[in-house]
Amino acid sequence: MGKLDGKTALVTGGGRGIGLGIVTRLAAEGARIVVNDLDEEPANAAVEHVVKGLGGEAVACVGNVTHQRFPEQFLTKALDAFGSADIIVNNAGYVWNGLYDTLTDDQWDAMQDVHLKAPFRILRAWHRWLAPTVAAERQHGRRVMRKVVNVSSVSATGGAAGQAAYSAAKSGLLGLTRSLAKEWGRLDVNVNCVAFGMIDTRLTQAIDKVTTIDIEGQARRVGIRQEARQAALQLIALRRSGSADEAAGGVALLCYPESDYITGQVLQICGGMSV
Repeated sequence: MGKLDGKTALVTGGGRGIGLGIVTRLAAEGARIVVNDLDEEPANAAVEHVVKGLGGEAVACVGNVTHQRFPEQFLTKALDAFGSADIIVNNAGYVWNGLYDTLTDDQWDAMQDVHLKAPFRILRAWHRWLAPTVAAERQHGRRVMRKVVNVSSVSATGGAAGQAAYSAAKSGLLGLTRSLAKEWGRLDVNVNCVAFGMIDTRLTQAIDKVTTIDIEGQARRVGIRQEARQAALQLIALRRSGSADEAAGGVALLCYPESDYITGQVLQICGGMSV
């Protein structure tokens, strides 16, 4: 028996990196997974990993979380495949850094759209299903705890040079988390947030040249210069970066029944960077 047997989890950005780690952890505990990714190949590979590798159930929902119609497509995919939507993990995102005096409106808007507006829209769409579902369950004497985990960053809690737009968006996510925790407690929903530090992904890889990722045909620079990465590691109590699996473990904690009386909290998964 898994801790999440019978639950359906929707994970954005679940095709690689931390997102794939989250998908793996939740599926291993019995959750049925809806895997979103911007690209078809990693989304389908994650589904195959769950179904063939873990013996679980999963479907893919390929698409850009910032598109207006995405939230309804995401929720519909879960309901059509599994009949419920019990866990929402807003993980999708990327960085588009720049010093403040060079930031463009496009950079600012892109960071707000993917890190703050997309979770807002997804959770708004979910609530339209959630409220009548909870009412019906209570009429039959049932009480079901559901979970939201929003993924933020230590850049939100402590700020970061060159990340004003990213930090502002991730800070907004903290406010959204705490506000929804107070609104949705009456619906038996735990709404929490994780703030990641230096986690090993393609966004934080050590580089010695310009490295980019493709966001719908537009290149976005990622990675950290080796000297900057080494300096950052010295600020971490554990003196090392974290793995995607370790990051996923923190998210999973907030999805398990053990977190049923925890809400409105920010769990910093940073190896003591903020100590």
